[in-house]
Amino acid sequence: MPTLLYIHGFLSSPQSHKALLTEQWLPAHHPEIRYLCPYLSPYPLETERQLREIMAELDGEQVGLIGSSLGGFWSTWLVENYDNCRAVLINPSVRPFALVDRVAGEPQRNYHNDDVYVMTAEHGEQFRRVYPQQLKHLDRYYLLAQTGDETLDYRHAAERFAGCRQTIEEGGDHGFQGYQSHLPDIIEFLFS
Repeated sequence: MPTLLYIHGFLSSPQSHKALLTEQWLPAHHPEIRYLCPYLSPYPLETERQLREIMAELDGEQVGLIGSSLGGFWSTWLVENYDNCRAVLINPSVRPFALVDRVAGEPQRNYHNDDVYVMTAEHGEQFRRVYPQQLKHLDRYYLLAQTGDETLDYRHAAERFAGCRQTIEEGGDHGFQGYQSHLPDIIEFLFS
């Protein structure tokens, strides 16, 4: 059975707006696709462990990834390390270590629950260690970005994923306005 793995962003959760829209839309339009959206740790080593466990359970099944913000970074890591997946990246973080460098030592609160995280310089180094320096599978990425993203500069993603399929929309925001209208194209790219 094909699986859609939605990977949420930093300070987010399976309760994010886009994750919930995806979860609600999928059964009505593609009931043959299983939906997974785990609650992932903000800490790199723990997230890597969680994702490796999920991929081991899916062992060779067709996996489509939707990665939002920091989830875009982890989706990229998965595509570069596993042969059975493709990824749609939504306003992705391409250099999360830069964010960690900015917020290190400052408590960060999850948007959907009361969890508080403190990132350190070591977490930044952990992100640097798993950062895919070169993208080897350009045909397995689809970038969706909006120029009005107030959190991440869309140009970094456009540059990082040059040569990949891209839709760059004027305006919008980090949450990616109009996301649901893209779901048919997202599913077609991931599973066709």
